[in-house]
Amino acid sequence: MANVTSSNADPTAAPAANRRAQLIALVQSRGAIAMLVVVALIAGGVFPDFLRPSNLADIVSNSAFLGLVAVGQSLVIILGGFDLSVGSMVGLGTVIAAYAAPYGWGAAMLAPVAAGFVIGIGNGLLIARARMAPFIVTLAALLGLKGLALVLASQDLLIANPGFFTRIANGSIFGISNLIWVLVVVYGLGAVLLNHTRFGAAIFAIGGNEEAARMLGVRVERVKVLAYGLSGALAGLSGALLASHLDSGLSAAGTGYELQSIAAAVIGGVLLTGGVGTMAGPLAGVLLLGVIDNVINQVGTLSPYYQNLASGAFLLAAVIVQTVLTGRRGAARAGGGKAARRSAAAPARS
Repeated sequence: MANVTSSNADPTAAPAANRRAQLIALVQSRGAIAMLVVVALIAGGVFPDFLRPSNLADIVSNSAFLGLVAVGQSLVIILGGFDLSVGSMVGLGTVIAAYAAPYGWGAAMLAPVAAGFVIGIGNGLLIARARMAPFIVTLAALLGLKGLALVLASQDLLIANPGFFTRIANGSIFGISNLIWVLVVVYGLGAVLLNHTRFGAAIFAIGGNEEAARMLGVRVERVKVLAYGLSGALAGLSGALLASHLDSGLSAAGTGYELQSIAAAVIGGVLLTGGVGTMAGPLAGVLLLGVIDNVINQVGTLSPYYQNLASGAFLLAAVIVQTVLTGRRGAARAGGGKAARRSAAAPARS
């Protein structure tokens, strides 16, 4: 007679468990996008002016400064760390841009980026080579950079004869703000870097299991140093664009960006434990925070502090949902693996 498998083995169990795991992963990575759409539609129903193209464009362009910081922050979190220095780097970047502006718009744009990259490399070396905790290193950098910005600019630095430099952030191409173009390009490059390069694969590997990645030949220290360097460079770019937008260097600019960028990344599905994340999710998280801010402004009678309250609520909800989904995803995978093993090990009957 033909062999048949044991009735105890369910051949559909493993595919069903895998489908559940894939569905949970999809919700985890795309949930912020769905939430952004829902909140925007609700806001549009309550406030007639919210969905006007000009208002939506303002939300995106105003979110660009935090959005650039969130790209680097997401890379570092997926790697298994975080960067608390980015907010202070934005402020220092505006001051450096103001000092460099008299030498031309190119110097004003490149100097903050170069400074941020060098400072990020320094953070990465202390974390990767000296094995210091990311919290201590980047917190020290936060305080040090803030102090340096205050020393360099005891008061706001107005940019004299700004010319083309201020038109970079305040101008437009084809009717679309330059800030939106920059945001789209940077997130596009970030997505390519994360999903289609060996560097991106190494980031996921290190965040998932650093020792396993090291055994597979990944140059862990080099990847960490470069990731923190990119985080610093993007914070410097944000500072340069903010100086261009404001026509001045502000030492207090970027205050709170370190926590807001982490919140945007986590809301966007990036796991704080590392190894999981996308670029689309954090972008949705940044825009969601921008929508909240815009809605508060539309109300008019609410204090801006309500934005922090709403952001904290969304962050808490995102962490809870991530924890639940991660547990269920792991259980689904484990269940699928057990079902597959039972099916493979089932005795044949003749």
